[in-house]
Amino acid sequence: MAKKILIIGGVAGGATAATRLRRLNEDDEIILFDKGEYISFANCGLPYYIGGTIKERDSLMVQTVEGMEKQYGLDVRNFSDVTKIDPEKNTVTVHNTQSGETYDESFDELIISTGAKPIVPKIKGLADAKNTFTLRNIPDMDQIKKYIADHNVQTATIIGGGFIGLEMMENFKQLGLNVQLVEMSSQVMPNLDFEMAQQLHSQINLHNVNLYLNDGLAEFQNDGKKLILQSGKELETDMTILSIGITPANDLAKDAKIELGFKNAIKVNKQLQTNYPNIYAIGDVIQVNNLVDGSETNIPLAWPANRQGRLVADIINGIPAEYPGTQGTSVAKVFELTAASTGDNEKTLQRQNIPYHVIHIHPNSSAGYYPGASPINLKLLYNDDKQILGAQAVGTKGVEKRIDVISTAMRFGAKVDELSSIELSYAPPYSSAKDPVNMLGYVADNEINHRTKTIEWDQVDRLVDEKATIIDVRNDFELTTGKIPSSKLIPLNQLRDRLNELPKDKTIYVYCQVGLRGYNASRVLANDGFDVVNIDGGFKTYKIAKYEIKNKPFSKNKVKTSSGSSSNNLKTLQVDACGLQCPGPILKVKQHMDKMDDGQKMVVKASDFGFSADIESWAKNTGNKVLSNDIDGDTVVATVQKGQGASTPVKQDPELALNDGQLHETKEGATMVVFDGDLDKALASLIIATGAAAMGKKVTMFFTFWGLNVLKKNKVKKHGVAKMFDMMLPSGADKLPLSTMNMGGLGSKMIKSVMKKNNVDPLPVMIRKANDLGIKFVACTMSMGLMGVKKEELYSFVEYGGVATYLGDTENSNLNLFI
Repeated sequence: MAKKILIIGGVAGGATAATRLRRLNEDDEIILFDKGEYISFANCGLPYYIGGTIKERDSLMVQTVEGMEKQYGLDVRNFSDVTKIDPEKNTVTVHNTQSGETYDESFDELIISTGAKPIVPKIKGLADAKNTFTLRNIPDMDQIKKYIADHNVQTATIIGGGFIGLEMMENFKQLGLNVQLVEMSSQVMPNLDFEMAQQLHSQINLHNVNLYLNDGLAEFQNDGKKLILQSGKELETDMTILSIGITPANDLAKDAKIELGFKNAIKVNKQLQTNYPNIYAIGDVIQVNNLVDGSETNIPLAWPANRQGRLVADIINGIPAEYPGTQGTSVAKVFELTAASTGDNEKTLQRQNIPYHVIHIHPNSSAGYYPGASPINLKLLYNDDKQILGAQAVGTKGVEKRIDVISTAMRFGAKVDELSSIELSYAPPYSSAKDPVNMLGYVADNEINHRTKTIEWDQVDRLVDEKATIIDVRNDFELTTGKIPSSKLIPLNQLRDRLNELPKDKTIYVYCQVGLRGYNASRVLANDGFDVVNIDGGFKTYKIAKYEIKNKPFSKNKVKTSSGSSSNNLKTLQVDACGLQCPGPILKVKQHMDKMDDGQKMVVKASDFGFSADIESWAKNTGNKVLSNDIDGDTVVATVQKGQGASTPVKQDPELALNDGQLHETKEGATMVVFDGDLDKALASLIIATGAAAMGKKVTMFFTFWGLNVLKKNKVKKHGVAKMFDMMLPSGADKLPLSTMNMGGLGSKMIKSVMKKNNVDPLPVMIRKANDLGIKFVACTMSMGLMGVKKEELYSFVEYGGVATYLGDTENSNLNLFI
């Protein structure tokens, strides 16, 4: 028997249901109502038409009214606003917005697909803000595009950092506008966890978008041209997009006493029925079960809406079917990055009080040796039962592929360690023989079987405060890009020979750049009886999570520095570091820089966007100069000039013991080598250095061999040859002998007495005052190694370097002494 089926709302869910209903049954009367002009359009493409990526407006129209009617034999009524549902009479009331006619239409079955509507809070001054818009449909898109064309818009502000907000941000930048984005929470893209979203924050800043987090819009002023944020900050704007979020368009259901649930979405069972068996609901308007944890939720995405549209048609036609729930698998483009996720994130699991474990890895999208490889930052969550709870990924290539594989594994109940056994397609342009998804499975297997213990990035600062033993197993050159505070450097290839430096009665925390060497180090230590924990995801995860937003004033005339020109006759070196895993790009830069002439330029390309920050830090710590640092497609392109760093001294971390580093000063500098460790020569050195500093010179004192005794402050326990040296050498600045007339130490006591009577500071005090004046103290690392001098013995402000450090400073000095 033929049925009369009404559908309220088109687009994804309603249009899919209508066409599937017709394909299943030619006899049913199917009427589709939509209050707008367009009944089936690609609403996800609206921002890209505004930005000009999608050129033709008509390409957004999936189906026209005429096309659907002719192809499917449907009764499609656009400009038809359904104003009432009467479940008792099985009728709806329809108002035609063009003719003004209002009428009732009966039904046997009704499908509600009204979708969601933008949240527009009551904000002071909003009524007078004629330059403020929301984006949900074609008319909204047309209004925004017209306003930009008619009002010479220069600065656009977006309120809200969800999917639409981020897409509008990118497309406004595509138009050449100044863009600022305001988000009330601590991050954009709420489906990601904070440390994953931080990668997006960094990329947003790279494109000169000003980002204001933990802040909301409080008031419009000057007819919308000025925004007052909740923090009190004022922003000037030519137009504003409200993208605060969406809420189920539930007015019809609510008035009809149809039962509502989570966030006032329509409650449905697995057959998509409401509390009235012949009234169904699908799409963004309904409550669904979270497929991971079984909780009730509302997930407004296109895939669930389309899937539900097909299933509801099957159910109405008697085909056994049900909608079990939604994982929330999604993907978004944020400039060059792709961000994708599936399942629950940490915030959701914590809210549901569900215990979980975390894995971070940073593999390449494809074989590192094949051109174009780029890093993927992957995060996986699982529980004690090995159930995969969720995954997140950010990168430029292959991101959605990996999340889709994990989403599929979740849907069919694969355990986390079984990810290692999934046979995935491999060729160098597309993957590695051990795919990133497989790698997640291997890491999980190691954790489940207690081969390693891990701790997360957000617990590291607590370890630092508690003065835990943290070991950095990277190589020394990697420290130029940063380190975990108070960690001790023991490169992995030295670890087995330096086990005696580590306490066996304390937990040892190890880390490397991305986690792999940290795992290898943890196995070395565990096999030797240490209690060891690997910091998950290495320094890269920690550093990303600690990213600080850097907003800059908007500039009308941005001049881009050419990366290919050269002001001298030295050839500009081209270096391709694409596909290299961090710290590979920095290592390659260093290797080439070592062979370059002073003043020569290098243009380096890297596919790891973290390189943009790393090269700035590296150049600062090595006395070189970054001339430009730009994004070109999927790569970072930086131009670096050798030996042209800033004239102010660089305060180095004590761990940066780079024997070939270059710490340059100005030509007004003064340098001296302190070779001897005699009291009178040390006093002369400090007096000259202090006088030079007082005259405005930038002073570097390079202490080598016996001169290292001047810098000793603390006594430390030593072994072997180092202990023998220690027994024969002075223990500090106040124990130095005189070069002549020492008389078994009596001469030193006599001169100290004379100094006291003449109000001359003791040598240790002179050293501290010299440091306060900005004098740089550099200890020769080579001499330290030969003489068994430990870093822990020396003053905390001492920096470390080699011959190149000293020679680099002398090039910019007009006073050079050897004492």
